[in-house]
This record gives sequence, C-alpha cells and structure tokens, in this order.
Amino acid sequence: MATVNTYLTFDGNCEQAFEFYKSAFGGEFKDLTRFGEMPPQEGIPPLSEELKQRLMHVNLPISTETTLMGSDILPNMGTSFKVGDNFSVSIGVNSKEEADKLFAALSAGGKVTMPLETTFWGAYFGMWEDRFGVNWMINYDLPK
Repeated sequence: MATVNTYLTFDGNCEQAFEFYKSAFGGEFKDLTRFGEMPPQEGIPPLSEELKQRLMHVNLPISTETTLMGSDILPNMGTSFKVGDNFSVSIGVNSKEEADKLFAALSAGGKVTMPLETTFWGAYFGMWEDRFGVNWMINYDLPK
C-alpha cells in the first residue's frame, strides 16, 4: 500500500515548528541534521553561525505508514520561501476523538478555516492554517 509523506520547508524556524508538531503527535525525531554538519560543498559559500544552526533535514515518524519531514532553506543558495505555498498536510484518523485532539493541538495559535463538522461526503472534517503558516486538513470517515 502506498503512503503519503509530507515535506515542509521553513525559513529558519523548522526546528521550532517540528517541536510543536512533536508535542501534538508524540514520538521522537528519527533524524535531525543541521546545515553546519554538512561537509564543505563546492559552490556553497561558508555558512554563518546562524545558518549552520538551521535544519537541513528532520524526520518525525507519525505512524508506521507516515512520516513528516522538513527543512529550512538556505537563503544564500537562491531558494525562495513563501508561507503556505500551494499544499496542505492531510491527516486521516480512526475516530472523532482523535480528530478532535489533533485539530485542537495543531490549530492552537493558528487560524481555523473550516471548523470540524460532519460533511456531505460522510466525514468529520476540518481545515486550518497553523501558527507557522502551514495548511492542514483532517478527515475521519464516519461509519456507514
């Protein structure tokens, strides 16, 4: 069976965001690597101390099927950053209680764009933008 894993990009606050996500989901980081740990690369100028502390990669297992991954950008590498750039993280859950818990935890400090409610397609569903500008949705398929 295929799994969907989401990779999020941040502009210097990836670690703060992933600590927040870890507080909601629980678990431990599988990988956490900083740009300062990478060996010198041809074409990449020496990094400032601030850029060395940015996350090059973080991996937070959510379940046996799903992993949330992320990194910061390196602004001196010509990459751009736009909060909420054309994606949402979609979470499928096994109960209304789980939906309520994760919705409350992850929307804290953010902006709810659709409160959790029963939908016409037979699901308990909601959407929000978290306090880091990431778009999320949660779905529990109601028993038929």
